[in-house]
Amino acid sequence: MNFDQTILSLILLVLLVLLVWGRWRYDIVALGALFTASLFGLVPQAELFSGFGNPATITVVLVLIVSFGLTKSGAVEFVTDFIEPVADNPFLHISALTFLAAFLSMFMNNVGALALLMPIAIQSTKKAGRSPATVLMPLSFGSILGGLVTMIGTPPNILIANYRQQVTGESFSMFDFAPVGGGIALCGIVFMLLFGWRLVKVRVESTGLELFKVEEYLFELKVTNESDLLGQTIKQFKQTLESNNMDLLSIIHKGDRFHNVYHYRGHELANNDLLMLQGSHADMNDLATTHKLEMVSAENARNEILHSEDSQIMEIVVTPQSTIVGRTPPEIRFNRRYGVNLLAASRSGLPHQGRLREFKFETGDVLLLHGDVDELHEGITKMDCYPLAQRHLDIKRPAKAAWALGIFILAISMAASGLVSIQLALGLATVAMALLNIVPVREFYNGVDWSVVILLGAMIPVGAALETTGTATLLVDGLLSIASGLSPVIIIAFILIITMTVSDVLNNAATAILMAPIAFNIAGSLKLNPDAFLMAVAVGASCAFLTPIGHQNNALIMGPGGYKFSDYWRVGLPLEMVIVSVAVPLLLVCWPI
Repeated sequence: MNFDQTILSLILLVLLVLLVWGRWRYDIVALGALFTASLFGLVPQAELFSGFGNPATITVVLVLIVSFGLTKSGAVEFVTDFIEPVADNPFLHISALTFLAAFLSMFMNNVGALALLMPIAIQSTKKAGRSPATVLMPLSFGSILGGLVTMIGTPPNILIANYRQQVTGESFSMFDFAPVGGGIALCGIVFMLLFGWRLVKVRVESTGLELFKVEEYLFELKVTNESDLLGQTIKQFKQTLESNNMDLLSIIHKGDRFHNVYHYRGHELANNDLLMLQGSHADMNDLATTHKLEMVSAENARNEILHSEDSQIMEIVVTPQSTIVGRTPPEIRFNRRYGVNLLAASRSGLPHQGRLREFKFETGDVLLLHGDVDELHEGITKMDCYPLAQRHLDIKRPAKAAWALGIFILAISMAASGLVSIQLALGLATVAMALLNIVPVREFYNGVDWSVVILLGAMIPVGAALETTGTATLLVDGLLSIASGLSPVIIIAFILIITMTVSDVLNNAATAILMAPIAFNIAGSLKLNPDAFLMAVAVGASCAFLTPIGHQNNALIMGPGGYKFSDYWRVGLPLEMVIVSVAVPLLLVCWPI
């Protein structure tokens, strides 16, 4: 092992440790690895940002934009109308949602497919009197499995197709993944429908207001003539509340209610002003006694916040790329920055019982927000979180949905026929959606998960360094020495299992980038068909079912489903065993070695 190989191996080792640790975002960790590799000359400075212009990165961006356009136009929502009629039958309900998630994920970003279907799944299970936990894990796993079928279904497929283009001069086509991926997806979904959903441990019986018990921490106080708060501005009053671990949600002054109190921070408190506050019973009693405020029925406050015509209460789930991850409410300042009020938070299906001001947000947390309708939806978008309430189409949207669907089908047809490249087809689809104002141009980039883009842009040059430094060959020699004397069938299964294992703790795109050159070189050393090995990496990188950190979808359902880390092993391990037993024969039949 020479100096370059040693340094690159150390960089990759540190990269893996930091990604598994999860202390910092994976895109920041990837950038650190890229810059360190370039500092040591392993990535030429002229190629430092070559990954951002790589066709694979561009394809992922375009897929995300087009998926966002389909979602925002309402095109996808028309196919969800048949879900509710079958909700009373658990098997039919789970089957309909899982197959629909898989189908949508074939042609759009699987995270977007889950975000679209999750509110529908939660609401329909609640109406049927069942826990969302029974359906959310099959839904997530179905969306992941569906992505295996096409080249654009999941980033690993795009990356593997691009890598093949680089090393052989010919990429995989749109549906080259279908024979293997389709068989795996079908068998995996059948397993989930027959056995998997029955293995899910149900811990959360309810969601929403029943879970959070709003009435226990919402209060309304009236300012009296004797109160020392008279004449104090809202800004001053909020400082008083912060020292008492409470928050001001809204104020009624002479019959007018103000939800975004930040806009009225200069308002001076007057006699008979009604203050809606959030806090504990003890803190509220202390505040009322100290400042001579009159307690109003908590039921009045609850009814006001739930049934106001100009405000809304909504649950959201925190996504991995959200700007609030790792921060506390005082650091975020929800009302000032987003115009919304944070009412409550829950983690793994359990409401937070301590001081909300000290709660540090994590991926999968469910938050209860309140605010004006327009500001609430805008705030959720800015936070990069997903609502857990079903959207409703406005009267103008069906026409846009039809155009969006038509443009998408045309783009896929052009790419599948070989008429144009997938990048050009999706690029034309993006331009067409913009010109037809299907989605306002200013909103297009809201659909892009920029953390994934940065990850790809950073990791692709690092992955290339595996080959230029000879590190990939070194790793291949080590693996071949371990697998010496084994049949090619066992070696393919070995590559598949290793990739799946790595993907369970790392981002699937990073896994594909790191494993692709290793698998290709193993095939070359054994003089076997490299396509079978690359396909094994594509399948393994996407099949992350053992942990909530292996795939964004698994992280998103953790909070709403009330799952624990061990629940993923409980269902995911037998599922991955099924996948391996199905994938290996399919790989050998469809891509003979």
